[in-house]
Amino acid sequence: MKRGRIITEQSQNFSFTRRAFVLGGLQAGVGGLLAARMAWLSVAQNERYTTLSESNRVQLTLVPPRRGWIIDRAGKPIAINRTTFRVDIIPDQLKHADAVLGQLQQLLALTADDLERIRDDLAKARGYQPVPVAENIDYERFAAVSVRQSSLPGVAPASGYGRYYPAGAAVAHLVGYVGPASAAQYDKTRDPLLITPGFKIGKEGLERKMEKWLRGKPGAKRSEVTAHGKVVRELTTRPEMVGNALQLTIDAGLQRYTASRLGSESASAVMIDTRTGGILAMASMPAFDPNSFSDGISHAEWDQLSNDDHLPLTNKVMQGLYPPGSTVKPMVALALLEAGVDPNQTVTCSGRYRLGNSYFHCWRHGGHGSVDMHRAVAASCDIYFYTMARLIGIDRIAAMARQLGLGEEYELPMPSQRYGTVPDTEWKARRYKGARWTTADTLNATIGQGYMLANPLQLAVMAARIASGTALAPRLIVNKRYPPQGGALDVSPEHLALVRDAMSGVVNGPFGTGGSGRLNLDANTLMAGKTGTAQVRRITMAMRAAGGEFGGYGVPWKYRDHGLFVGFAPVVDPRYAVAVVIEHGMHGAAGAPIARDMITYMYDRKRAEERLAFLEEGWGGSIEARMARKAEAWSHRNDPEPMAADAPSPPPAAAPAPPPAAAPGQSEADLE
Repeated sequence: MKRGRIITEQSQNFSFTRRAFVLGGLQAGVGGLLAARMAWLSVAQNERYTTLSESNRVQLTLVPPRRGWIIDRAGKPIAINRTTFRVDIIPDQLKHADAVLGQLQQLLALTADDLERIRDDLAKARGYQPVPVAENIDYERFAAVSVRQSSLPGVAPASGYGRYYPAGAAVAHLVGYVGPASAAQYDKTRDPLLITPGFKIGKEGLERKMEKWLRGKPGAKRSEVTAHGKVVRELTTRPEMVGNALQLTIDAGLQRYTASRLGSESASAVMIDTRTGGILAMASMPAFDPNSFSDGISHAEWDQLSNDDHLPLTNKVMQGLYPPGSTVKPMVALALLEAGVDPNQTVTCSGRYRLGNSYFHCWRHGGHGSVDMHRAVAASCDIYFYTMARLIGIDRIAAMARQLGLGEEYELPMPSQRYGTVPDTEWKARRYKGARWTTADTLNATIGQGYMLANPLQLAVMAARIASGTALAPRLIVNKRYPPQGGALDVSPEHLALVRDAMSGVVNGPFGTGGSGRLNLDANTLMAGKTGTAQVRRITMAMRAAGGEFGGYGVPWKYRDHGLFVGFAPVVDPRYAVAVVIEHGMHGAAGAPIARDMITYMYDRKRAEERLAFLEEGWGGSIEARMARKAEAWSHRNDPEPMAADAPSPPPAAAPAPPPAAAPGQSEADLE
């Protein structure tokens, strides 16, 4: 029989003590770990968990900065900010989308198109990117949504400041417009401001090119909220920094007047201060309403604009390229004088000029008879310039054209400038792989046809340089440091005086082609100018033999000649230079009355306004009234489709295509 272990009181006490020690050690270890963890969380991780805890109670919201105003030279507003109310949806926070949209439809009077657009945007949007529901709503509807916010998860009503352009379409191509940032723009910078509801960036024109100057810096707002996101109270707010004001050389009244005076034409006009180079007006019509683009346009409105053959999405001042026609004849006259041609030397114009076995024609088929330089400019005699240009060649003419600003790139904060062509022997050899310059090329270029192309701003600069005798450069921004203006032209002052006098004869003389531009002001305030008519297609000998209309009312609008006019006033001590281009206007004299009225506005505003009011009665009202009727007529012809609020930037519409160069012996003479 095995003998059992003897358990004594002493052994029992020892065993209990050992177990108690082990258990105590384990407890102490666990306690130490808990204490260390608590110390880690409360000390080392204090900032992190404080932030997380605070985020459950406090909401941090960026406050979009107000953009700087755009003002004219006298401080009058061109682009301003005004209080707006909007409603957005945050996709990440949206629940029961159909029910929420149903309520919003009733509260905001949303159309079926609006709902379809919102659903499309929600499907494409990222969770953090707000989707616009309605912008620029009235306060009553804004308040109706705000009081029901707790039952509308994901809906974010907000007040802020929206961009507003008081002159609407009259400044569209000048300032552009603003709109929400795209997903690609956010991905590039990851700037949270870009996805803040209500924040918009410049999309076109000055708004885009001067974005950094105009934007400002955002503010921030801390609000205490409930678990459902309802605001309990505002804690602190850091105000935003308003963007810088941008002051332009533009005269806001003249800009509006010029755009209105272009009427229903597809046209553009520019005025430059010949003393400073400041651009006082640059209008391109028809145009779009930048307020509509900033708020989001429908498919119907976009389709109307993009399908309009008058190209309302194109800034014709900077992007339109045209054969300058006879507007270059004062420039050619300067080149002739500098080359030593006697201004009193005469040429007999019979109506056509023989080159080889073919003929180049004058616009006046019966001819002008005997003409000297003064009368050749005033009456725009093509035969005189054909004859004289052959004596000096194209290279001297091209050099003078460049000195007067044609083909030149100007430092202006405007996107998508096109600079045209000043052709010469070297240019043709480079452009056409060694092709030889011909006499026919010289004759065409002499009257502003063939390869020669210019935009309206360049034509205005050409007029301003002739008027001032200096190589001034156009300027647009007042609060910007520019280098000194260019010095005197490398041209004899006596020669400039002869050309200015001839240009005065165009408007004020008995043989002038621009008599419709004569100013009805005091006797000391006269305008000098030059008309031009530019063909948009080649006129062959066969077409001439067949007879009929080539570029007038007898052909479709797109085949009609362009009408151009350049000028300056007063003739003595010039102050203002202008250029007007009317697409398919058929005659250069069509632009002269517009230039006349622009100049009149600067001297006698009341008279100019009365003239415009009379004309608008016949046109059917103001720009806005005509645009509204046009949109209504379009909507009746086409079923509108919904479109995203952030309309795509207007693509550069096709500018008028340069006409093909004439074959030797074929005339591209303008039709004065």
